[in-house]
Amino acid sequence: MSKKEGLSFYPGVIYGPLLFVLSIWVVYWAEIRFGWRFTNYGIYPQRIEGLRGVLFGPFIHGGLQHLFNNSIPLFVLSASLFYFYRKIKWKVLLVGLFLTGLLTWSIGRPSYHIGASGIVYLLASFLFFKGIFSKQYQLTALSLVVVFLYGSLLWYVFPIDTEISWEGHLSGFLVGLAFAFFFKENHIPEKKYEWQRDDYDPEEDEFLKHFDEDGNFIETVPEIDELQTKEDKASTKVTYYFKKTSKRGEEEN
Repeated sequence: MSKKEGLSFYPGVIYGPLLFVLSIWVVYWAEIRFGWRFTNYGIYPQRIEGLRGVLFGPFIHGGLQHLFNNSIPLFVLSASLFYFYRKIKWKVLLVGLFLTGLLTWSIGRPSYHIGASGIVYLLASFLFFKGIFSKQYQLTALSLVVVFLYGSLLWYVFPIDTEISWEGHLSGFLVGLAFAFFFKENHIPEKKYEWQRDDYDPEEDEFLKHFDEDGNFIETVPEIDELQTKEDKASTKVTYYFKKTSKRGEEEN
């Protein structure tokens, strides 16, 4: 019997990431509905006013395709973060958002950098490298899933397309890698059986009591009192009723 059964599902795994994704859709809807334009609130490198984009930039998108391309991986990766790394999820997400934006502001081209793709790269990088470093099979399997689904994202940390903020992608990737080194402890409880516990006593193990010193199986005979108790419980009371009959074998009225 295990001491800990590992991780279990809880509503925050869905609610937190869903709220994050809905918020960027609400911002885009507000732009379309009221004719607003929030691009100026994005990250503009090496300008003081451009620092406001560190906080606001991830919630601003240039078009529906840009928004849709970020929404699905953002939800999937953040849900994975919330499920497997629940003790540090907010540190990774919020501090990572701030550091990714700050690094983008430091190395980016003189243009407005908007969108949540930097956070997507942050999460993908952290989940992949942390899973590999952890040496836990659940997290390693998660790393392989991340590579299978989003491995192609790696190409966009290089300046192969001038229309995208590869600086934001690279910043998220580097911050996620740094977090994988910084958060060293594993966050999935290790399953421990009774015989792995420090207070385990072989003499009290009911299973081992069925074997002798040579490893031969023996059948434990119950105590006499225990047998007697079971016999008493299993006994059945039978009552016989006799009827008087006449000499001719007929019943009397």
